[in-house]
Amino acid sequence: MSGITILEIMLVPLLIVAILALPVYLAIRRNQSPKTMRRAMITNLCAFAAVMLCAIVFPVCGMVEAADAAQTAATAAANSSAGLGYLAAALAVGVGSIGCGIAVGNAAPAAIGAIAEEPKVFGKALIFVALGEGVAIYGLLIAIMILGKL
Repeated sequence: MSGITILEIMLVPLLIVAILALPVYLAIRRNQSPKTMRRAMITNLCAFAAVMLCAIVFPVCGMVEAADAAQTAATAAANSSAGLGYLAAALAVGVGSIGCGIAVGNAAPAAIGAIAEEPKVFGKALIFVALGEGVAIYGLLIAIMILGKL
């Protein structure tokens, strides 16, 4: 391995982690208000999205030198498509779970309040909470279908 390849493999991930952790570290160290902490988290998530976009647009596997360029291109294309498949499966589960958490977080307290006032509405309240949980199950099913194709 050349010096640049070792540098890329070792220092680039450390730099990415440092950039992502910097806003949260600074907000925690300064004991700032919750509004500032929220802004730091939003900045952190935007930085993470930018890093992920760069990782998709500029894959590191294209920087490796090889004797047979055609074989390398075919291998890189297969690895890239498999990697994007894994990313799609992870996004299906992650976004589905976040949606489930939002839905259940809003429906469950309302259902508990309705049951406290009138116990006869237990079945109807349970249906609304279960509908929110179904979103996560659908995301998991989509991820299983995606992983089955890889």
